[in-house]
Amino acid sequence: MSASPATTGPSPRTGDLTVAVTGATGTFGSSLLPLLTGDARVADVVGVSRHPDSGPGLHGRAEYRRGDVADPASLPSAFRGADVVVHLAYDITGATNPGATETVNSEGVRSAFRAAVDAGARRFVYASSLAAYGFSPDHPPHIPESHRLAVDDAFFYARDKARSEQLLAAESADHPEIEVHVLRPCGVVGPELAGAKLPLPGPLATLGRGLLAAARQYARLGLPLAVPAFPLQLVHHDDVGHALARCTLGEGPAGPYNIAGDGTVTLADLVRELGASVLELPAEVAEVPSRATMTLPLPLPMQWVAATSYPAVMDTTRAKEELGWRPRFTGIGAWRDTIRS
Repeated sequence: MSASPATTGPSPRTGDLTVAVTGATGTFGSSLLPLLTGDARVADVVGVSRHPDSGPGLHGRAEYRRGDVADPASLPSAFRGADVVVHLAYDITGATNPGATETVNSEGVRSAFRAAVDAGARRFVYASSLAAYGFSPDHPPHIPESHRLAVDDAFFYARDKARSEQLLAAESADHPEIEVHVLRPCGVVGPELAGAKLPLPGPLATLGRGLLAAARQYARLGLPLAVPAFPLQLVHHDDVGHALARCTLGEGPAGPYNIAGDGTVTLADLVRELGASVLELPAEVAEVPSRATMTLPLPLPMQWVAATSYPAVMDTTRAKEELGWRPRFTGIGAWRDTIRS
């Protein structure tokens, strides 16, 4: 396992890099900012948030400025002096303002990149998602970064992530002087997730927490619980933070990187880790109803059922060989760290 390019303890400042991070108070920002503020190569870290008052005190050396990707006019001052812009802001559920999700998600990436160009940044890092590939029967067993993106997917999150990458590619083609790094993490777990997001985030996280509690209660009865063996990948939020840090500091070449903990897990595995006795069912028990449900006009948050319609397992070779990234947690290890807390 290669050493991380960043540490969490204070370091004497020898570098002059200024990094601006959108969505700095969210899950990925909370994992990334301590790495940047503790790295000697980074002179200044600017946390960009719609509510900057929520940031100070969380990451001591970071300066917080107001900026909203849905308000492009707010970004030039937020990115002022930035050498690197890390774009993490995203509406993951579509619940807050369903009519604005495309503006925040797809258009927000374009606005952030244009503001980074105007600021004179030389590197742009974007947190995309496994969902950009969509969930379809066309996937190979291990999806490479070269696989097509799901720009016309019925699932809003997959479609928005794919289109945002498409927009970013079109914008960056006119600015080859800027290195563009794109991370595609799988389902993110871990004890410090903002809003306790689970593999199905947002409002479904509340349901997820309820199901976890119910599964634990059920486990005490000693009765088997029927759960489908649907395969998926998980990654710890801290491992995503380290991958983002490596891209931010230019540790690997530009381009997309699949990010996932080693190994696959199943929904049945996750329930077993809660102490329940499991009756493992075929994966189709989850897949077939999910596919049928996705033909309905679902509210955006409920479209997350698409994640169990077809397996989507990524190949992470490029991140390991070219970015020098190694996950500290396996997929099941990340889940254990989540439920331990």
